[in-house]
Amino acid sequence: MRAWRAALLGIESVVCLAIAMLVLSTVALPARAETGATADPVFQIDFTHPELVPSHWEITIHPDGKGHFKAERSSQNAEPVQGMQVADVDRDLALSRDFTLRVFATARRKKLFNINCESKTKVAFTGWKDFSYRGPDGQGACKFNYSEDKEIQSLSDSLGAVAETVIEGARLQMLLQHDRLGLDKEMELLATEVNAGRAREIYLINGVLEQLAGDPAVLQRVRKQASALLARTD
Repeated sequence: MRAWRAALLGIESVVCLAIAMLVLSTVALPARAETGATADPVFQIDFTHPELVPSHWEITIHPDGKGHFKAERSSQNAEPVQGMQVADVDRDLALSRDFTLRVFATARRKKLFNINCESKTKVAFTGWKDFSYRGPDGQGACKFNYSEDKEIQSLSDSLGAVAETVIEGARLQMLLQHDRLGLDKEMELLATEVNAGRAREIYLINGVLEQLAGDPAVLQRVRKQASALLARTD
């Protein structure tokens, strides 16, 4: 009789332990889910065009405006539009509040890019743009050469203009170190790109523009152009 009671008590202990472990695991699961849900959203554009220099670049943006830009030189023997080929670029960004809000507002309006972005009409190839979003509200991605969705295409053009600005900044820095005479033509090109809207968010390269504006060793015309661009960023 005593043996039977001991066995029964042992079984009850095992059952109680199993129930306790089940309760603990049930409580822990929502906690892990809640932890994952607090992760900040992140947007990324990945651009590829094998015939351009650089042939690949990507921009990552967080809701606070902090981001990162990375560009890789062409793996082929593509020639730069002018001057020396800029080295790979890998740098942090601090984007304006307005620009950042536009990026994430577009993502929300476009179902986190869980849509078909590509145009049904054949157009000239301008490079693959791959939009992606991930956050507590979900994730999505779409890839396109050209989009008939005006908002997505406009955002793509703006992000391309940001990339152009950052790359131009890297090129100016390189010319400042290795070919000061080449700065004159490059600054004219940058001014043209800014006026045409093909380069924007110029504050991202204020550092090199300030260097040029205050360097007596470069042409006065270059210093004036750099000062004019700095004034526009204000």
